[in-house]
Amino acid sequence: MARIYISLGSNINKRENLLNGLSALRQHFGVLQHSSVYESEAVGFNGSNFYNSVAGADTDMSLAQVCSLLKQIERDNGRTPDDKKFSPRTLDLDLLFYDDMICDSPAQLPRDEITKNAFVLWPLFELAPELVHPVTQTTIATLWQNYDKSKQNLWKVTIE
Repeated sequence: MARIYISLGSNINKRENLLNGLSALRQHFGVLQHSSVYESEAVGFNGSNFYNSVAGADTDMSLAQVCSLLKQIERDNGRTPDDKKFSPRTLDLDLLFYDDMICDSPAQLPRDEITKNAFVLWPLFELAPELVHPVTQTTIATLWQNYDKSKQNLWKVTIE
């Protein structure tokens, strides 16, 4: 059984798409741990604000199966393969951790965004403060404590 953490993000019909993404994850993984939802400004492009959160689950699926499933859930919620990296999103599901695996394919693990974006790190800190990042060998709590919180504005919102 592997422990996985997934970041969720949307800035197009963001409430509906985030809730749909959570529903789909629950259908496939069962009980989820889910962080608060945060609203943040778009990073890397001019666009409307995003809703972001992190979900944690246990799974018997292989890494490749999880990656494939996340892509399918994105497509089911209006994401197209032509979407550019820094552009509006109906639903963005990024695998952050698959146990303590380190790899570049079929996904970059651990996800580079963990240490760079508050909208990933803060909700991950809520769920797994004692989790040790396998590359930095520091806890998520330490990463969040040391993060320059003036770099990105984000705030908690209620969507359910």
